[in-house]
Amino acid sequence: MMSKAGKPLIVLLAAPETSASVLYGLYDVLLSVGAVYCDMVSGSPGDALLDIRIASADGRPFHCVGNIPVEPHMSVANQPTPDAVVICDMYTSIYDVPKGRYPREIAWLQKMHANGAMLTSVCSGSLLLAETGLLDGKQATAHWAYRDMFQRHYPKVSFRNESILCLAAEADRIVTAGGVSAWHDLAVYLIARFCGYRHAIETAKVFLISGHSEGQSPYAVMTRPMETSDAQISDCQVWIADNYARARPVEQMVARSGLNPRTFSRRFRSATGFAPIEYVQALRIEEAKQMLETDVISVDEVGGSVGYEDPASFRRLFKRGVGLSPAAYRKKFQRISQIARPIAAG
Repeated sequence: MMSKAGKPLIVLLAAPETSASVLYGLYDVLLSVGAVYCDMVSGSPGDALLDIRIASADGRPFHCVGNIPVEPHMSVANQPTPDAVVICDMYTSIYDVPKGRYPREIAWLQKMHANGAMLTSVCSGSLLLAETGLLDGKQATAHWAYRDMFQRHYPKVSFRNESILCLAAEADRIVTAGGVSAWHDLAVYLIARFCGYRHAIETAKVFLISGHSEGQSPYAVMTRPMETSDAQISDCQVWIADNYARARPVEQMVARSGLNPRTFSRRFRSATGFAPIEYVQALRIEEAKQMLETDVISVDEVGGSVGYEDPASFRRLFKRGVGLSPAAYRKKFQRISQIARPIAAG
């Protein structure tokens, strides 16, 4: 499905809720393929290998997040079937399901996929894919903050909150990318797919793109929406927030609720999306992460302070939840502190 210029056609679908960094970052990088690297190493620019166009529902100029102007090349109504569509991020609150907000875009995505186009998404763009129904029965990712939304409102989708780039549905021409900066990984993937591995490497060198090999987990923060419709569970959430380091915390929550263990477990999962012990472990790991980012005490002391007397158990659970060992996590975020500390000191 080449464009009239004889190049693979990739369409960037955008809306007023789209981040300029995603839209224009993708546009700049993908448009440069084949042209900029040659110019940088030999002084002689090559030919651009991809036809990149921006589309919106009606094709009219608009302003995206940050009041940045966008002038789409066309609307979805007069768009030829592309080789691939990138659904840029379309920000929504973690409590605001985008049902009914993008009817023209959703209908067009369904049509393009039926016509053979590959559909890809960045961050909250996966919510539009979920709305099309094309993710049902498939694995997908988006920003980690949308985990609960997917579990509650798109239960047919297997949400991979640890993934930066989810290729599990690649055979069905669907690829999803995690947080906003995961457009880097998606761009490299698209370049390799449509222009070859060598061009992907060369473009990564031009833009200093290294990817997110550790996935999303090291960056994820536990979201804890308070459940107001179940007073007993909400009370336990408030209590455990200050008492997660206690011994046998789940037993104490069950006793506090006055429910039998099975009923408590069912209602707790329904309210929070977590089994009780998973919730406690997530709270402990989240606190441990914050301590590792800022404190200088040993890893074993961190584990003990959040409720793990056995250092080996703490390390095992931390790595399972975060994707890095406590020491590796501390080292990773110390790099950020080394940049930020001189500014804070000043």
